[in-house]
Amino acid sequence: MDSDRLAQLESLLRSGSLDQCKLALDDLAQTPSDLAVPILQRLSENPDFLRRRFAVMGLGNHQTPESLTILKDLLAKEQDSNVIAEVANSLFEFGNLAIPLLEQLFYRDRNWLTRQTILAILTEANQDQVLLAVIKEALIDETQTVKETAILALGGLLDRRYHEEALELLTSLAQAPDWRDRWRAATALRRSADPKARQVLADLQTDQNHYVVAAALEGSL
Repeated sequence: MDSDRLAQLESLLRSGSLDQCKLALDDLAQTPSDLAVPILQRLSENPDFLRRRFAVMGLGNHQTPESLTILKDLLAKEQDSNVIAEVANSLFEFGNLAIPLLEQLFYRDRNWLTRQTILAILTEANQDQVLLAVIKEALIDETQTVKETAILALGGLLDRRYHEEALELLTSLAQAPDWRDRWRAATALRRSADPKARQVLADLQTDQNHYVVAAALEGSL
């Protein structure tokens, strides 16, 4: 790719419309990393958080030591939660190398968007020990949506290595005072054929809240 085209792509990323930015990112994804990453690094310092978010998205397409360093630096200095959540997504493109970084970010950043993003990432990462540890932290989060995301993530552990601990947590959550906890627990428990899980679901069918009952009944079908 010649220098004129690279300059055009950088200009579009800095001042173009959203559609133009997406097209420019697609082009940069096919551009050699030694040419694309410097453009994305400069964009990551843009005052507009949306432009920085595009930069982070682009860096995820180039799994090089340079782009990883830029993403790590952004974790240390970025203030916008939308950009930080995007950094988490891009880090995941680096595979297992990113798991410790994501775990550390989860404990450090209590923003709901960041935490929900990391929970979603870890459910696909085949890192059950890390996922379980993060879930336990999320279960005491003050934001209900984070807690609910964690409860649902427990369902993914019910047929894996930590199934007994996941089932124990869900059994406790099925008796929680907040109906939303019981509702999400019923939804998660539907993924297990374990007789203990089936019994908890049966008990939830007589819950006082109709959402909980509906979720439990659906799990018995």
